[in-house]
Amino acid sequence: MTQTTIEPTPPAPPPPHEESAWRRGPYGPILLLWIVISAVLVVFGAIVPSRLLGPAASPEMREIKSTVTAFTIAAAPVAGLVWAIALYSLFRWRYKGKEPPPEGAPPLRRNSKVESTWVAVTSALCLFLLVWGLVVSQPAGARSVPVNPMTVGVTGNQWTWNFTYPRNGNIQSDQLYLPLNVPVQFNVSSKDVNHSFWIVEMGVKVDANNSEITHVSVTPDRLGTYTVKCAELCGIYHSYMETEVHVVSPADFAVWVRANGGSIA
Repeated sequence: MTQTTIEPTPPAPPPPHEESAWRRGPYGPILLLWIVISAVLVVFGAIVPSRLLGPAASPEMREIKSTVTAFTIAAAPVAGLVWAIALYSLFRWRYKGKEPPPEGAPPLRRNSKVESTWVAVTSALCLFLLVWGLVVSQPAGARSVPVNPMTVGVTGNQWTWNFTYPRNGNIQSDQLYLPLNVPVQFNVSSKDVNHSFWIVEMGVKVDANNSEITHVSVTPDRLGTYTVKCAELCGIYHSYMETEVHVVSPADFAVWVRANGGSIA
């Protein structure tokens, strides 16, 4: 007795116009979306991130803001392309029927030209960001040890900051006073758990470790009152470990030092 095997019927190919449209690809609409979204992101990157970081009170903070701005703008075309493809796919190819979508659909295919272009562009972008970071970090490193700086001892403990001025009679305060345009080196430590000394508007952030002194330098160049925070979780009142930084003129700083029993070196 002969057994007949029935071969499954292959799915019907899509109509010629649908297949050709799929193979051509929606390059025009995606390109237009890419240009528009990238332009919006470039404008956003040039304005918003820098403003969100607040006013800069030191050259170091200005370098941080310029780096954030440059990186955001450089990343805008990549983000714009991803968003353009995602938005087009969402609104153009979304299935709108009430029943489950049919199983037959155009198969996924590789596009070597797109892949090669994507790898080349993103590699160039990563190289640009690497070179930018290395170039910017060089002057920052050169300024890390200023010549004959004013020194301030910074001690963190749960949950407050204490400041000591060795060259001004070892006076102490719980708020930081700095003279304008005078290089300062902070000698930072902790009496208990680890903290992180962060002057937000000056771009200063360094660990405050128990039984160890870390160093960081800055030159405040803008008069005003700014914020010191702890940037490392240090206990139940971590969020309240804040104080103020007062950047004043050298004459006002001398007045403050003498009023607290110190002397001007």
